[in-house]
Amino acid sequence: KGQNRGERGRGGWQGGCQNVSEEMPKYITVSTFAQARAAEINAMLKAVTQKSSNSLVFQTLPRHMRRRAMSHNIKRLPRRLQEIARKEKKEQSKTKCRKARRRHINLVAEFNRRQRKNIWLETHIWHAKRFHMVKKWGYCLGDSPTEKSYRACYRAMTKHCLLQDLSYYCCLELTGRENELLKQLARICSIDAGLTFDEACCLSGRFEGSLNLYRADRYPEDMLGPVTFIWKPRDGSENRQLWIWMHPALKQDMLRELKAIFQCSEPEEIYVPEPITTSIQEEKQMDVFLSLGKKRKKEDKEGEKAVPVKKIIGDGTRDPFQSYSWVSQTTGIVISDRTMEILRYRLIGPLSHSVLTETLKAASLQTEMADSESELNNWWVENCKDSEKVSLHQRQSAIFELLEGISSPSEMPPGTILGLTVGDPRVNLPKTKTKAMPDFEKYQDNDKVRQLYLEGVPLDCAHSFIWDQDICKNVTENKISEQDLNHMRAQLLVPGSHLDLGPCESKIPILLVQQPGKMAGEDRPGWGSGWDIYLPKGWGMAFWIPFIYRGVRVGGLQEALKHSEYQRTPHTPNDFPDSQAGMQFAKELETSLLEKFKRRPPAKRANYVKLGTLSPFLCPWGQLTKNWEGRMKASGEFVHPSSPHPECCATEGRSFCDPKAEVVKEASPETGEVEETMEITSSEGVLKTEDVTGTQDFGERGETMTSDFIVLRSEKLLMQLSAWCYPTAGKDRRVRLISRLGQKEMTEDVFLPILMSYPRALVWVNLSLLRKGNPELHAMICIPTEDDLLHLSKDRLFCGPQEPKHCDIFKHKVQKLKEEKKKKKKDNAKALESDPPSAPDKEMTEEHEDLILGLWSDTLPDVTSHCSRTLLGYVTRGDFSLAAGCGEALGFVSLTGLLCMLYKQPADKKGLVLLRTPASFQYRFARLTIEV
Repeated sequence: KGQNRGERGRGGWQGGCQNVSEEMPKYITVSTFAQARAAEINAMLKAVTQKSSNSLVFQTLPRHMRRRAMSHNIKRLPRRLQEIARKEKKEQSKTKCRKARRRHINLVAEFNRRQRKNIWLETHIWHAKRFHMVKKWGYCLGDSPTEKSYRACYRAMTKHCLLQDLSYYCCLELTGRENELLKQLARICSIDAGLTFDEACCLSGRFEGSLNLYRADRYPEDMLGPVTFIWKPRDGSENRQLWIWMHPALKQDMLRELKAIFQCSEPEEIYVPEPITTSIQEEKQMDVFLSLGKKRKKEDKEGEKAVPVKKIIGDGTRDPFQSYSWVSQTTGIVISDRTMEILRYRLIGPLSHSVLTETLKAASLQTEMADSESELNNWWVENCKDSEKVSLHQRQSAIFELLEGISSPSEMPPGTILGLTVGDPRVNLPKTKTKAMPDFEKYQDNDKVRQLYLEGVPLDCAHSFIWDQDICKNVTENKISEQDLNHMRAQLLVPGSHLDLGPCESKIPILLVQQPGKMAGEDRPGWGSGWDIYLPKGWGMAFWIPFIYRGVRVGGLQEALKHSEYQRTPHTPNDFPDSQAGMQFAKELETSLLEKFKRRPPAKRANYVKLGTLSPFLCPWGQLTKNWEGRMKASGEFVHPSSPHPECCATEGRSFCDPKAEVVKEASPETGEVEETMEITSSEGVLKTEDVTGTQDFGERGETMTSDFIVLRSEKLLMQLSAWCYPTAGKDRRVRLISRLGQKEMTEDVFLPILMSYPRALVWVNLSLLRKGNPELHAMICIPTEDDLLHLSKDRLFCGPQEPKHCDIFKHKVQKLKEEKKKKKKDNAKALESDPPSAPDKEMTEEHEDLILGLWSDTLPDVTSHCSRTLLGYVTRGDFSLAAGCGEALGFVSLTGLLCMLYKQPADKKGLVLLRTPASFQYRFARLTIEV
């Protein structure tokens, strides 16, 4: 006790000196002792000098010694800490004051630097202040407005006008002899799927065309994607110009295919973008003028004049140092990449033509140059000296003025093209925002408006100077800046009066293309129609702000998605699962949904295994079509001696059938056990697939993804299927309808050849719920049983059956994995560090690496018979439709399954299916239609 008390007091070491002296060694080795102490002293000094946190020196002081001035004045700190603070000060970046950072030269340099990876549109700054921005396809685009405008955007599309910036769409220009162009372009499209490049009305240049492209001579396989195209009207020469517009996700595949069919390998010229070098020069200038401790001289006028203009660094779908033009040595055909050279705006709504006519005014004639030294409007002066071109401009202006007498753009012929040269729209800017309304006095049914309805725009009026690259370059380079324009407004005698620039006013060639809106189906014809405006680059904001001042509402990517959804048309690249871009989109969507699922707490996750949802984040199209083909081969129901053998089915000489038939036994939904007598070799049949590179790396990837299914796009067959799916409500109505449409009645002799020719095909369908319900992404489309249809006929309020609960066969594996993890945590850390994990432990860890509670973690069984209702397809987009007033969905179904369902359904129940969302047991009835 005394010893312990002595240790606690001052003489602690004296109280216990006898015991301590007994434990101390009798002798020590000096070198070893000094070496050990030196290591301890070094560790102590390192701990003292090294910061243990991310805080600054003045933040480590005691609170009673801290002063705000210490954060910027080092001399306020204690002397022992001043040296360390100086080092920290050097490590900090040289931040300039806000006034210096907001100078125009610095803003432009910063904007150009930030555009090197993800290119900005010319309206980017305007969008960034009002929209949620996303980085997609190499661009930085506006996704949706920050304000609540979901219904307001729909009202704008339906009653007024919605504006979208589609300048991120890619444009490829083909130049060469017409016969050579048509000969090779015919290889990548088919007349079976609709019009082609040699359609007479489109070939003349009067109308815009749209079609789906495939790899050369591979239709209906190897889908590339949808495009729109415009032919330049004939001007007497042999060469023709063709613009092909496509989504940026499709550009690399299409460019590669076009270069292959035209044998364009040699670049005509190399494009080295100016903005990159310009931005470097701007940064050097910024460092010179705005270095720390120096002020910019006010009398330095050269610095003001040397302020660079914001430039565009190519588009994000290609390397800016690569060539942008390719020429064929054999045929002389030139492929030019004009992406971001031509801007594209879209006006949607019945009053879009009113916005156009109020915003744009036809250019005035000019025969004399404004300034002999300037090249402003020199091309327009030369054209005004030609009487034929003056007459053409007057006819175009007259037709443009007639648009005010049209109640809706849908009244014009679909795809009408009107060329025009307009004045600077900034001159006609109103003082305040106004809502563009039609002129009711011009709604008189006169002969000119009636002729415009019936015949459309004359051929010669489709001509525009925007096809000439030299003129577009002249217009872009000689644009009057906003600063000069505001200076002219300030010098007006009457403030706010009209600014007349006279011969100094810019003349801009544009192209107006009518968008027909909803053309398929019987309801809401012409909904969503509008106009596309093509502009030379550099004039984006000059046209954008005047449109805003006419009361339009602006939409982003989400509004474009809803626009196509209400039109019931496929959206690029979401609804093209047989294309490279569509498969890439599906992989990225699966990854994002899976990460979102993992972020939720385990108790808040849906158990999709118990719900009977095999693939909640990805639609296994390949396995769906393969399973339906196996079902038909196993049953042999539609195979009879007079029909062709399933293995001999082919389309244009290529077989889609696997010679090895797959036989699948249906599983019991209660037990969840699946008996299989086949091997699923499809890459789509596995939930977890290999990662693929991004969209921008498509050109560098050696192997490309291939699909073992196709999407049926034959107009003739789709018309036949549409007639078979038509709902019947009266006696013999179906027979009358089919005879009116010129289609055949559904018999085995009629649909069996279709079944044999396309065993692994998908069909684009529209689904409308009969009762309440809100379809969601990846919802399952199933076939109702006879009892379901009988129950519906007896009870009109019957919503639908329910799926019985499934057994989670992976639950015990997940629990076992959790127990193993707990045991490993309890083990000694030293033993784990010394002994590396053995090979069996590594294999077990890899085996359970992707095991997640609630998800099917093994190879997918037969997806068609996994649940109590046979699976027919999946929903790719679904929501409550403001246009229809009920839940609507768009998706794909198996052609084989659809024919099987329609053949077995009673005459008055044709086209009735069941919809079930991935996280619900409830099935709901829906009407399936195919709109062509």
